Amino acid sequence: VVLTPAVGACGYNTIPTKQERAQAAWADVQSQYQRRSDLVPNLVATVQAAAIQERTTLTQVIEARAKATSVNVDASSLSDPAAFQKYQQAQGELSGALSRLLVTVEAYPQLQANQNFLTLQSQLEGTENRIAVARRDYNEAVRDYNTSLRTFPTVIWAKTLQSGSKPMQLFTATAEAQSAPTVNFNLGVPGAQPGGSAPAVTPGAAPTAVPAPAPAAR
Repeated sequence: VVLTPAVGACGYNTIPTKQERAQAAWADVQSQYQRRSDLVPNLVATVQAAAIQERTTLTQVIEARAKATSVNVDASSLSDPAAFQKYQQAQGELSGALSRLLVTVEAYPQLQANQNFLTLQSQLEGTENRIAVARRDYNEAVRDYNTSLRTFPTVIWAKTLQSGSKPMQLFTATAEAQSAPTVNFNLGVPGAQPGGSAPAVTPGAAPTAVPAPAPAAR
């Protein structure tokens, strides 16, 4: 009883406390990614129902979601660089595929007037914002925890009784995040198959050698 306050004052409880905080922040990150994953099937179904002829991007979204949901990192693996990088890459690929899809559907007035699509688009945008906040909070908690493993007096415990405590991994910007997404249009191309190729078009530029969709009736 006499030693308990002394142990607390010397920082023995600091490392596990900060570790728990970082793991809780990681749970929030996973929750937001799961929310996005749950929205994707409804978005894909809505786009398909609108008779969109562009199949490549839809296929990429479906494949990226499958990959993202198959890669899992639990709290015990947060100190594993390879596992964390694999998870971040899979989620980044889904982010890129969704971004390309949302740019592609701008060529379809009927989708822009579809309330269900607009609702899903808004929910996805809100989820992306929540993901950004959750990742920021996680990084802050991890930096605090990692610092405690290297600074006095907690470094003493990190080297002795709590030597099993390892630095956790941080989210970093992916290579894909450094450039704007390119969009492949298969509009009206005979025999176009899912996953097929088409001329790349920079967002905002008009597709070349491809018939434009008819304007929506008023």
